Amino acid sequence: MGQTVSSPAVPSKPAAPAKCPIEHDKPAAAPEPAKCPVDHGKKKDEAPAKCPVDHDGAAINPNNQMPDLSQNPAPQQTIDLPTSRTESSIPRGDNEGNWEYPSPQQFYNALVRKGWETPEEHIETMVHIHNFLNEEAWEEVKKWERRRPDSGDDIQLTRLRGRPGELSPKARFWMLAGWLLPSRFNTEPPFDRHDWVIRRPKTGEEVRYVIDYYSAPPEPDGSPVFSLDVRPALDSLGSVKDRICVATEEVWADFRKKNQSGGGNDNRS
Repeated sequence: MGQTVSSPAVPSKPAAPAKCPIEHDKPAAAPEPAKCPVDHGKKKDEAPAKCPVDHDGAAINPNNQMPDLSQNPAPQQTIDLPTSRTESSIPRGDNEGNWEYPSPQQFYNALVRKGWETPEEHIETMVHIHNFLNEEAWEEVKKWERRRPDSGDDIQLTRLRGRPGELSPKARFWMLAGWLLPSRFNTEPPFDRHDWVIRRPKTGEEVRYVIDYYSAPPEPDGSPVFSLDVRPALDSLGSVKDRICVATEEVWADFRKKNQSGGGNDNRS
């Protein structure tokens, strides 16, 4: 759902690419353009890139709806990292305010626990990117929900689950398309996947959303760009109907655009 993406990085029609929120202007003395400190590439012998914070329901603390992550410095840590947490704009499903993002120290501890080597000086930038992408994903979920008379902006995020390396059916389809027609479609898989379950307070209904996170072509100065494919999972007739309506609207909009363009050429000839 959302604007058409012309970037070859995502051959479907997800939301417009989300640019990194960090200013990456290249200093005069920098030998290379700035880039995202998170390596979203995937080599043959490496695990796929993913969010370092466990979002599996089993790892969630029921008291604050966030993973239990230590605020203490990790062994061998040389830089003091902030321990303050940023409140998101995403309402929790327990009516106790909004979700909170991990602090830079908690984020770093999650990386250390997973055995990922990340320079400490990049952690705050990584946290900004992590939070920014989640906010963008929530905006896309709200766009879907505004289409329904029984929903709107008052929805809540009840739980979420990270499923990195587990391709959604849609991602598998576009991977197959890229394998069959590499000149037209991208063969790069999403670097992460989340499943979010939202609640519609008006009806109490819970709906699962699937979010595929892609790396899009960077800006000319090297600044990273990301693209999100957000849509309701095909778990119910209502979600199937929503997906069909959006897909047909996009096809119809493209058809009308082509006809209008063709009509203009006829009038000039």
